[in-house]
Amino acid sequence: MQATGTMPDVKDRHAAYLAAFERFENGALSGAADWLLPMRKAAMARFAELGFPTTRHEEWRFTNVAPLVRTEFDIDGAGAADGQAKVTADQLKPYILTGCQEATAVLVNGRFAPELSSLGGLPKGVTVRSLVDAMANDASRVEPHLGRYAEFADEAFTALNTAFLRDGVYLHVDRGVVCEQPIHLLYVWAGSNRPAAAFPRNLFVAEINSQATIVETHAGVGEGVRFTNLVTEIVANDQAVVDHYKVLRESRSAFHVCDLRIQQDRNTDVRSHAIVLGGSLVRSNIHAVMDGEGGECVLNGLTMIEGTQHVDHHLRVEHAKPHCRSWEYFKNILDDKSRTVFTGRIYVHPDAQKTDAKQTNMNLILSDEAIADSKPQLEIFADDVKCTHGATIGQIDRDALFYLRSRGLNEEAARSLLVYAFASESVGAVRVAALRTQLEDMLFSRLGEGELIRGTK
Repeated sequence: MQATGTMPDVKDRHAAYLAAFERFENGALSGAADWLLPMRKAAMARFAELGFPTTRHEEWRFTNVAPLVRTEFDIDGAGAADGQAKVTADQLKPYILTGCQEATAVLVNGRFAPELSSLGGLPKGVTVRSLVDAMANDASRVEPHLGRYAEFADEAFTALNTAFLRDGVYLHVDRGVVCEQPIHLLYVWAGSNRPAAAFPRNLFVAEINSQATIVETHAGVGEGVRFTNLVTEIVANDQAVVDHYKVLRESRSAFHVCDLRIQQDRNTDVRSHAIVLGGSLVRSNIHAVMDGEGGECVLNGLTMIEGTQHVDHHLRVEHAKPHCRSWEYFKNILDDKSRTVFTGRIYVHPDAQKTDAKQTNMNLILSDEAIADSKPQLEIFADDVKCTHGATIGQIDRDALFYLRSRGLNEEAARSLLVYAFASESVGAVRVAALRTQLEDMLFSRLGEGELIRGTK
């Protein structure tokens, strides 16, 4: 996917989103909460000013969204309800995590599907419900957080999501509650063959001294061109522990743009893992703000792509208070003509003394035509800190390959074993056993001689 900086038909497609919002405003917005209306309208006004980003924008220099913009999506979400009717429980079985059968929320085409969800196993004090339902019936807990962290002033896709904010997941963990069972959020695409767009919105709130593990799986039950524009806000109050996983398994014809915002208070521990195996064009913005002393934030990522897939991760970790630690550790495996982009920025505010921040991006290139772009960055305005960053881009070590072949492995098995070894550290960081096993199985299936590699573990 070459960056040209041009966008044929961009004006027409821009106008289509504006027209869709007018219809949305006259329909879905008419019954919305009063506090939500100004935010939606302001977001659409900002999108009208910004337009879609091009490769002339520095933050999008290596990612051309023209193929996404040119596609005529069903923006209004027509057929979303029909899509829910077409998805069966049997179709979801390959994606359900062992041990999460009674703690799984399903969303079809961006809409919460209660008839496909199973939430009877949630402990007291843990709420998982449709966001539209929470906005209507639990506004006192939703309003203080929704839209307060995902800023859209400079982000066109975040503005678009906020304007079309309709449904998603609201997850709330009460003060002092420890949810030992992982909560699985399963997003699937189904329904019409017409290209369709969805704008799901998530709000996860962990109250003081609470703990939760959240797994997001994004998959495609049906074929077709899809566009997911997702925004997730995670709020970790004092001493909260949140372990968050996002696994992208969408089809090779899917577009996926997401904005993850993490807000951390004092002595919190938040870990977010991004695993990308599917999608045609994927852009992920991850922005964590450590706004309380003693916090820890870990951002771990693994991308394995081939063909012409394009994955762009933009990370920003803000150290706003003293004595906080953060780690960014992203690995990419690229084959064929695929491309990855990594931009990581650690921003240390003047008052954030005793900051300890590390950032690493490692890229394994399996083809002469694959491209990896890496831009690690530090912006430090405090004088008593420990901050490091590094990036590597390379191919399979020929000496290691020779060693494995000298021990009886054929070339394909030896290469696959080295690829698995490169990825295994990121997979091993997954604390949910069922998810870790699922990821290992997917990894083995993607690698040649997978069963042989499994036997050498």
